[in-house]
Amino acid sequence: MNFKVDNKGYYGQFGGAYIPEILYGTVEALRNAYDGILNDASFKAEFADLMKNYVGRPSPLYHAKRLSEKYGTQIYLKREDLNHTGAHKINNSIGQVLIAKRMGKTRIIAETGAGQHGVATATACALMGLQCIVYMGETDVKRQHLNVQKMQMLGAEVIPVQSGNKTLKDATNEAIRDWCCNPADTFYVIGSTVGPHPYPDMVGRLQSIISEEMKWQLQEQVGRDYPDYLIACVGGGSNAAGTYFHYWDNPKVKIISAEAAGLGVDTGESAATIHLGTEGIIHGARTLLMQDADGQIIEPYSISAGLDYPGIGPIHAHSAVSGRAKVHAITDDEALAAAFELTRLEGIIPAIESAHALAVLPKETFLPNDVVVLTVSGRGDKDMETYVRKFEEFNK
Repeated sequence: MNFKVDNKGYYGQFGGAYIPEILYGTVEALRNAYDGILNDASFKAEFADLMKNYVGRPSPLYHAKRLSEKYGTQIYLKREDLNHTGAHKINNSIGQVLIAKRMGKTRIIAETGAGQHGVATATACALMGLQCIVYMGETDVKRQHLNVQKMQMLGAEVIPVQSGNKTLKDATNEAIRDWCCNPADTFYVIGSTVGPHPYPDMVGRLQSIISEEMKWQLQEQVGRDYPDYLIACVGGGSNAAGTYFHYWDNPKVKIISAEAAGLGVDTGESAATIHLGTEGIIHGARTLLMQDADGQIIEPYSISAGLDYPGIGPIHAHSAVSGRAKVHAITDDEALAAAFELTRLEGIIPAIESAHALAVLPKETFLPNDVVVLTVSGRGDKDMETYVRKFEEFNK
């Protein structure tokens, strides 16, 4: 089973580049340039320096003793929430903006749902002196207003998107329209392992720093460089791709993903793409997506703005269909309960996205000596209004 992208941009039957003709030259130029840039010694040195001295990496691998005691196993948390800007998103944003500069691009656009990718991209652009425009669904602008203020303070222009259900899918649509109108000077920093090739591969490789660190951290702490289980949340799937990257081909490692069930898989208010999706094309790639019999997108719903997407990264579609990854659909209430549990047991307030991964723990049976690594992809600052609203009903 192969989890490396092929020369046409596919993982199994998923992936590819389905793009408007006007973008063909732009995407082809990126496809021809990105691998060489990623392997260039000066790029590697600059990226590594920024990861260490600006982002604050390596992110800790923390043995969560009280959480481990609760679930009768050995749980380690990969603390991406402790990165500068509060999530894993900064790894990818800095990497792509460095690539954009090397390609001579002067204008950066991005889409964002929960706002963390928007903040990370605005941060990278402020650091490197580039213009930044961020598209964000109006629904997400309201529920993630703190991140909007951060982006604006960093100098980015935030454009609220009014179409559809005004969330991540719609922000992505508008960013692609902008890109079509400004292909010459504009670089589209996609925030997840979605979109046309080479984006899923490029984002996965930039995020692979997560599992690269994990290998030596596990060797140092448990005496071997691999866990028994890896757990991460998936929306588009960038933190999960980074978590799994160096372990796809290791059969000793069981992979478990958590997607957003919203109010429930069977309620019509869900974003559980792997459970509900069928094969189709969205935002430039063939993958699993939520669509009706006519191929029209079914609007997703999740309490989590970062998981509120009707598609999935092609590598995650491939891993689910091939049986490499087990996928749980986690409801809003299950995610909230998991967030409050981590907060009380370990003093860590996670992003609601990460809480979906935490909600996997009561659904699985682990052995006492199993090493379970779970990626806390972001911190909960941006979700405090939601948590405060829900706090009383979860503590009755």
